[in-house]
Amino acid sequence: MEASSLSARSINLITCRLEGKVAIITGGASGLGRATAKIFARYGAKVIAADVQDDLGHSLVDEAVTSNQTISFIHCDVTKDDDVKNLVDTVISEHGKLDIMFSNAGILGNLSPSILTADAEDLSNIFGVNVFGAFFCAKHAARVMIPAKRGSIIFTASCVSKVAGLASHTYTSTKHAVVGLTKNLCVELGQHGIRVNCISPHAVPTTMYNSAIPLEKDIAARLVMDTAVLKGVTLEANDVGEMAVFLGSDESKYVSGVNLLIDGGYTTTNSSLGDALAKALIHSP
Repeated sequence: MEASSLSARSINLITCRLEGKVAIITGGASGLGRATAKIFARYGAKVIAADVQDDLGHSLVDEAVTSNQTISFIHCDVTKDDDVKNLVDTVISEHGKLDIMFSNAGILGNLSPSILTADAEDLSNIFGVNVFGAFFCAKHAARVMIPAKRGSIIFTASCVSKVAGLASHTYTSTKHAVVGLTKNLCVELGQHGIRVNCISPHAVPTTMYNSAIPLEKDIAARLVMDTAVLKGVTLEANDVGEMAVFLGSDESKYVSGVNLLIDGGYTTTNSSLGDALAKALIHSP
């Protein structure tokens, strides 16, 4: 076979990694979810983006039409069990199956670092989206995946599930809960051929991240780069999307129960002593 034919075949295999698969992405109208929706569609999946941000959701669909991709939008509040049920039922009605549930919707909540400022309303809001939402997505995905004896459930967690002190107690607690849910579901749903994993990215310069940091966007991005373990590259939303493609595709057919860190090695070390020594040396006589 000629080299050009092999090259064309390889390219076709790459671009069809999700061909024929039906995927739901919650929080799909913006940030990581929006980037992932476009990547899933590019690899051949039929994507249903679910979100409460209707205008952004419809603009995503419009962009997909111009790119000849299959993305639809359904309004869904993941804190409401009935909304998630309706989302999954609608997808089954229209497509006949659900192959991938990417439970990605999340909020940061109150960013105060002190436990003394913990607020009941904030706790309810952030656990409602980040934890209850994950439960409802898993519940209704499992409901239709169990009879099919296959499927992939993916959650967005965070590197704060592995390292302390980077985020508020509330947000950090929700991401630990998501990782725990991933592990337990892996055991239960594995009996039915369903894989369950989560992705834990480091700081990604999305709108949500930039709005949470009281610094200019370029300065905030520079701080992340300067404190990185892996130099010379920057984590982007598309990188998370590509990992979701891997976990949703048949390439990861024996991968389950994994908390996939995308942090460039950040959580492998504690740089506090090194930073303190560097400052001491600078200011020493």
